[in-house]
Order: sequence, then structure tokens, then C-alpha cells
Amino acid sequence: MAAVLLLAAILLRAAPALAAEPDRRAARYADCLAKARISPPTGLAQARAWESAGGGGPARHCAATALFAAGHFAEAAAALTALADDLGEDEDRLRAAALGQAGQAWLLAGDAAKARAAVTAALDIAPITVEFLIDRAVIEAGSGRYWEAIDDLNRAIELAPARADAYAFRASAYRRVDSLELAAADADQALALDPDNAEALLERGILYRMRGEEDRARAAWERLLRVAPEGAAADAARRNLGRGGDADRR
Repeated sequence: MAAVLLLAAILLRAAPALAAEPDRRAARYADCLAKARISPPTGLAQARAWESAGGGGPARHCAATALFAAGHFAEAAAALTALADDLGEDEDRLRAAALGQAGQAWLLAGDAAKARAAVTAALDIAPITVEFLIDRAVIEAGSGRYWEAIDDLNRAIELAPARADAYAFRASAYRRVDSLELAAADADQALALDPDNAEALLERGILYRMRGEEDRARAAWERLLRVAPEGAAADAARRNLGRGGDADRR
């Protein structure tokens, strides 16, 4: 979602097609994006009609957003990559944002290699973008490259030391390489920054259970379910609460 909003904001500011009538066209773009998320078929039809009428990059981005919202992740990723390829070298922020969003789409499409390549291409253009560093770290961790994930998260935390999610993800990566003290320190730091961070609460519970502190583990997972009852972290917390032995470590 962050990449969608970033790309939308940049397109609204920079696209030449918006220059003549910025208010009306900005409103059209916002309306198209809203429809793309709420009713993807309607948004896609509107975006394609707008593109045919000269909507340019904003219309193409809206179409890709509709494909993404409809669950057509590979098509969305291909559309975003094509949009990035068609932008000039003087539009680097646009290109990076499109590639970053393409990486998210490829990951959801189940193609971690293309996801990593897209986000790496975005980082080649914009190497200090925290969102891209975190996205690539998540991709790397999902592929078992935990030390590479830690490297990216180290850089993200240097750039944005108040990002609770970066500490939470790094806690998970440290746990996976058996650096449990570092994992616990990062989980605690994430929760100090954001007491309701779902990933950090999940990690804190896993680490408590690994130390045999069952009551504290259950308390962490129960809090997670109160503050964030939906999502992958909540699903893992429910599984952990339903079993009394080893934690589900995802």
C-alpha cells in the first residue's frame, strides 16, 4: 500500500498530462484509484478508457492498481514494470516507485526472484528508500536469506531509527539465525516504539515460549489478537495459543 500511495503522489505532482488542469485531473486520478480498490473491474474499465483518452502514466498506474486489487498480481507486476520501463531517466522517482510496487505484486504472485529483482532495481535508483529496503528484507527472509535480510534492515534502521516494523522484522531474522538475545532486544525495541505492533508481539511471544516462559508468551499473543485480530501474525498467534509445546515460528 505504501508504494501505491507513493507512486500516486509522485504522478500527481509530476505527470505532464496533469499540468493543464491539475485540480480536475487530480480528482479524476483519485477517483480512479478509489474505484480500483473498491471495485476493481469498474476501476480497470475506467482506467483503460482514460488511458485511451490520453491519461498517460496516472491512467496506467490506476489500471495496474485495479489488477492488483483484483488479485491479478502477475499482470499488475508486468504492467508496473512496463510503466517503469517507459519512463525516462529524468523520472527516476517515478521509475523507482513503480518498480517497488511491482516487487510487492511479484511477491504476492509467488515469484520471489522477480520480486527481489524489481525491488533491487528500485534500490539501484533510490538506494536510501527505507520502504524498499524493508520490502527486500521481507523477500530475502522468505527465501531463507536471513543474513541478507538483516543487512537491509540494518540499513533501514540507520535511516529510520523509529521504524518499529524494521526492528520487528529484524527480530524475526535474528531468531532464525539463533541470535536470540539480539532478537529479544529488537522485539523489545519495536514494542517500545509501537506497543501494538503485531509482528513484534508475535516474535516476543515466540521468544518467551522458547525460554519456557509460557504465561508471558500467551499474554503477548493474546494482546496481539486484541489489537490486530486479522492477518498472518494473528493467524500464527492463534495457532500458538492452541498448542502447548513448540511455537509456530512461521
